[in-house]
Amino acid sequence: MKTLMKKVFFTEKAPAAIGPYSQAAEAGGMVFLSGQIPVDPSTGNVVEGGVKEQTVRVFENIKAVLDEAGLAFSDVVKTTVFLADMSLFGEMNEVYAGYFDGDFPARSAVAVKALPKNVMVEIECVAAR
Repeated sequence: MKTLMKKVFFTEKAPAAIGPYSQAAEAGGMVFLSGQIPVDPSTGNVVEGGVKEQTVRVFENIKAVLDEAGLAFSDVVKTTVFLADMSLFGEMNEVYAGYFDGDFPARSAVAVKALPKNVMVEIECVAAR
C-alpha cells in the first residue's frame, strides 16, 4: 500500500490558524491553502475599509503562505472565493485580477450567510508544483 506523504506549512507573515487546521498542507505535489480572511498578521485585527481593502489583505496573506511553500500565484490552479454578499463580487474581482498574470486559475465564487470575524471575503486556493 502506497503511503501519501503530507507536509504542512506555517508562516508568521500570515495569520495563525484560529482552529485545528494548518495554513497549508501538501500532498502529491498539490498544496492546499486554507481560506484566508483579511486579518493583518502583525496586529491580529481585521483590516479597515471595504471589500477592496479586505481582498488586498487576503491576497497578501495568501502570498505569504505561497512564499513559505516555495510557490507563487502562477502556481495556483484553483481558487474558491467566499463573499458575505454577491454585490461585493465586482470590487473583489478588480483586486483579484491584479494578482494573476496571464493564465487565471479555475475559480468558484459563492455568497455565504456569514464569514469568520464578520469579514466580507475569504479565499482559499490550491497550487501545484
